[in-house]
Amino acid sequence: MTPFGQKVRELRLQKGVTQRELAKALGVSPPYLSTLERGKRGRPSWALVQKIITYFGAIWDDAEEIEELARLSHPKVTIDTSQLSAAATETANRLGDVIKRLEDDDLKEVLKLLDKLLARR
Repeated sequence: MTPFGQKVRELRLQKGVTQRELAKALGVSPPYLSTLERGKRGRPSWALVQKIITYFGAIWDDAEEIEELARLSHPKVTIDTSQLSAAATETANRLGDVIKRLEDDDLKEVLKLLDKLLARR
C-alpha cells in the first residue's frame, strides 16, 4: 500500500462510499481505483489528485497533504547517487536491502530521524 492509497481509502470509508461509486465520480474504472488504493499502481496524475481533492472537499492543509502523499507514493523508487558521496550511495543501498525486514514502527522512526536531520539544515 502507498501513503496516497491509504489516504484515499480512509477518506472513502469516512464518507461511506464504495470504490465503484468513487470510481464513477472520478471518471476511472473500479479496478483502477482498487489498484491505486492497494499501491499496485504508480503515482497518480496531477489531474486525478485534483479530482480527489475536489470530491472530498479537501482544502488548505488537507489538500496539500493529499498532494504530498501522491508525490511520495511511487511504489518503485530509483535513487541516483552518482553525483553524491559514498555514504549517500551506501545509505540508499542499505535501505533498499533492509526495508522489507523493517516493521512499520521501525520505518516511522527512520522517517522521524530524517525529519529531525532535515530540520537542522
